[in-house]
Formats: sequence, C-alpha cells, structure tokens
Amino acid sequence: MNCVNFMKGVSSLSEIKFLKGGYTMNGSKPLTKLKLSDLWKVVKVSEEEIWGDLQQETKLMVKKLLESSMEEEIMEYIGISRKYERSEKRQSQRNGYYERDLETELGKIEKLSVPRSRDGGFKTRVFERYERKRPLVKEAIKEMFLAGVSTRRVKDVLEPLIGSTPSAQTVSNVVSGLDGYVRSYHSRKIEDRHKYLFFDGIVVRVKRAVGKNKVVILCAFSIREDGVKELIDFMMVEKEDEKGWTKFLNNLYERGLEGKNLELITIDGNLGLRRAVDMVYPYTPVQRCWVHKLRNVASKVPKKLQEECLRGAKRIYSAENKREAVERFWEWADEWRNVVPKAVECIEKDLEELLQFYDFPKLHWKKIRTTNSIERAFVEIRRRIRSISCFENRKSCERIIYALFQYNNKRWEEKPLHEFTQKT
Repeated sequence: MNCVNFMKGVSSLSEIKFLKGGYTMNGSKPLTKLKLSDLWKVVKVSEEEIWGDLQQETKLMVKKLLESSMEEEIMEYIGISRKYERSEKRQSQRNGYYERDLETELGKIEKLSVPRSRDGGFKTRVFERYERKRPLVKEAIKEMFLAGVSTRRVKDVLEPLIGSTPSAQTVSNVVSGLDGYVRSYHSRKIEDRHKYLFFDGIVVRVKRAVGKNKVVILCAFSIREDGVKELIDFMMVEKEDEKGWTKFLNNLYERGLEGKNLELITIDGNLGLRRAVDMVYPYTPVQRCWVHKLRNVASKVPKKLQEECLRGAKRIYSAENKREAVERFWEWADEWRNVVPKAVECIEKDLEELLQFYDFPKLHWKKIRTTNSIERAFVEIRRRIRSISCFENRKSCERIIYALFQYNNKRWEEKPLHEFTQKT
C-alpha cells in the first residue's frame, strides 16, 4: 500500500497560508472544511502523472477492498456475522475460495480470492457493482490515501461495493489488512548492502486520549554500494534519546544491517544518537553534519558577526584535503577565539569527526559531509503531512510514512547517484 504525495505539484509554500484558525489554502477555506477537489486545485502537475506512480500500490488497495466486500456478502448469505460462528439462522456453510482475475483501469488485478458456499448458491455482486461505480470507488480511494486511510473513508469506499453500510468488523478487517503491509515492512529482512548511512528524526503530532502530543519518527537513510538512495526503515518513539535510537539501531542490526559493507555513518549533533551508534556500530567512522554544526556555531555568535564568522568556518570544509582543512581551522580559530570562544570550541571539540569525509573519494564529499540527503527526503514527508496537521492515531501516521518511504524508494531505484557509480 502506498499513498500520494499530492503536494508534489505545489509550486510554492505561499499557496498554503497559516492563519489563527489553522491552515488554509489560498486563505479561502479552513483546512477542516476542505474537500478532495480543493486539494487538487493547488496541484500543478497532472493527476494522472501523480497517481500513475502509485498504480501497483493502488491495485493492492482495490484487491483488499474487493475481497473484504465479498467476505461481507458471503457471511450475510450464510446468516452469520463472523467466520466459524454457530447460529440457528445459519443457512449454509462456506466452501473455501476460487481465484479469478479482474481487468481494471489500473491494469489486471490477479488472483482475487472469491468465497464459495457449500450449497453453490452464493454469487457475489461485488464485481458488477465495482464496474458500475468504478469512478466513485477510485475517487474515494484517493481520499483514503490523503486521509491516512481513516475508518470513515473505508466505510465510504465499501458501501457502494457491498450495497449497504459495512459492519464495524468489515471495516476493521480492511484497515488491519492495510496495517499488515506496514508490519511486514518493519519485520522484513534487510540486505546488508549499504555503504553510507544517515540517521535523523522528524517530529509529528498524533492525537492521544489526553490530547495532541508530539512524537518523533526516527529514520534510517542510505546510499547503497550501487549508488541508489534508500529509506531503509523508521520507528516512532516518544522522544529522540539514546534509548530510542539504540532500540531502532539494534532492530536494524538484528534484521540484517550488520554493517559489513558500511564505510561511514553521518549524523547530526544528537548525543543520544551518537552513543547509540557507538554501541551498535562501534567500528564504523562517524561524520558530524556540517549544516547542524554551523547552526550551533551561529547560536553562539552575536547576530552582527554571524555572517563573517560563518563565512570563515565554511572555508574549512571546502579545502582540497584534510591537511589544508586543519590549517584553515586554526587560522579561523586564531581570528575568532578571543571574540567568540564558545563558537570556536563548538567546532574544535568535534573537528576530527567533522573532517572524516576527507578519507573517502572526492566525488562523495558533498553528499556525505551533511545529513542533507535525508533532510531532502523529510521535505517530501513534511509536504504530505502538512495538510493533515495532526494524525488521528499512531497507526494512521505509520501508514502514511510507510507509503512515502515506498513511493520515494520506487522513484530512486532506477536513478542511482552518478557520483557513486563513477570509478574513483
């Protein structure tokens, strides 16, 4: 299952404005009043272009919905509300399944499991209804993606398929099936083919029984040996500390990411992450992100001096080799130590890890000396979840993040980074 990043086509952030009452689009409607048609108004690329990228995932969604609808039908025919139930009203018995394919505008949906009854009298009407109401179902599925597959939207999609309001059990079965994709993703075996690893976290808001709370999604990004970028996995935790990062990294390690081909790990300045990396990957060199480090330096410099001070600091990592970079650091330190001693100390204490990237091919330097690669992936995630503001629950959040990971990985698979495919 995947989801559409409908914000992919938005030309600028100015098209979404923040007002006191919440996000609005072009300042015209409160976000809570927006409909799907309103969301598509700000999309600058064609609808088919966006949804075409999600064809396979949408087919999986349609298959699950059709099969769940047929389950509802046969239980109604037999006279029960759930499998294996004994009831005086029971009229027949189930008799397994047969498989059939269905041609749709998305392509062929193969091996649909169609239930049978023992008396042979059960005939599903789902296919007939689907063909008749296909545009309506397609539109509703889009809204399910945009809404994070909410229970209400599942009901709206199933109703035209089964001809009546679906039961709570049917809706639960559908949603559970979709969550199964996420569980499989989190438990799958990870191929140990990652050369450079990047770790970072992104904060989202999720509704709780006591209100709306912030949670952190820890993410692992890599550049593989073949030059392909990959979002490996994510984990939702209460806060970005050593305990959370250690749990996440141990999980990756136990599933196959042992780091046998790993050459470098790039991180921000989070101390909990640094300790977790030391524990799980103690023999892998660590590169501190220059972008995060310069932000820390700027916070220790008076505003009127920031531009000049940072200009000199940036010269350090633009040197042609590590020796020259060290010389440039000492020149910069001598100039600024008496003016902003804390800023100089900020770089000096981590200088060795800030210069780790010089031990690798020059073509790779720009990509591995910062966490910008994973931050760019976060831009896609933030665009997608900006319209949601706050997730209904943790599962709906996980479905969206999983879908975006899958969407990006699919795009990147055929586009390896040219810097990493050239011989050095």
